[in-house]
Amino acid sequence: MLRLLSYNIRHGGVGREKKIAEVIRECDPDIVVLQEATHPRVVKALADETGMERWAATERYSLAFLSRIEIADHQWRQPTPMRRAFLEIRLAGLDLTIYGVHLTATHSNLTERLRMRELRSLLRSIDSQKDKFHVLTGDFNTLAPGELMELRRLPPRLRFLAWATGGRVRYKTIQIILDAGYADGYRSLHSDPGSTFPTWDPKVRLDFLFLPTSLSSRVESCSVMTSPLLVREASDHFPLLSTINPP
Repeated sequence: MLRLLSYNIRHGGVGREKKIAEVIRECDPDIVVLQEATHPRVVKALADETGMERWAATERYSLAFLSRIEIADHQWRQPTPMRRAFLEIRLAGLDLTIYGVHLTATHSNLTERLRMRELRSLLRSIDSQKDKFHVLTGDFNTLAPGELMELRRLPPRLRFLAWATGGRVRYKTIQIILDAGYADGYRSLHSDPGSTFPTWDPKVRLDFLFLPTSLSSRVESCSVMTSPLLVREASDHFPLLSTINPP
């Protein structure tokens, strides 16, 4: 079994390295895909603190990884019009590719259209993998069909932006990946909200795991990690831990 953790560490994680590392150790993953990991020295500190010897990060991009298992290859890819590169990680000895994702942030109809374009571009870029075992995980910054965001709970400037671009946000990005033949790993196993953000008042699910629907049974578990209590101080996102049975 492969234990895969997706974790947005907020603003590079500066000053919270030990707290973030403790959360990661508690989750006991084989590999971690980090978002907002824009400080390589922080990622190196996390690698040292968690004993995960293999890692990669760059100031240019939000995505990074830590791993205790061997990595065959990794690369950041940024096809037009993606504002943030996605991270491709190929595992050594396993027929499995992991794609780390961090789509454009902010809740408005304008940014939702940007996320839709970004996701379509990403899916075109990995089309050659559609018949192979792969997963996409990370912070998609959007809501799944049927899940709601209460605009009144957004900060005032974001409420204004949402109303200025059409009022209630019409979330369509996740439907694109579902229509492309992917299963929502968390939702396929759980009916509860599974909110991952923010840690001090969880109200929306922004963090996801997707894989081809034909292979969805290979997800043994997919859990929002709300412990230890330190997780609420470590970041504004709860990490998402998935246990996957590779082919």
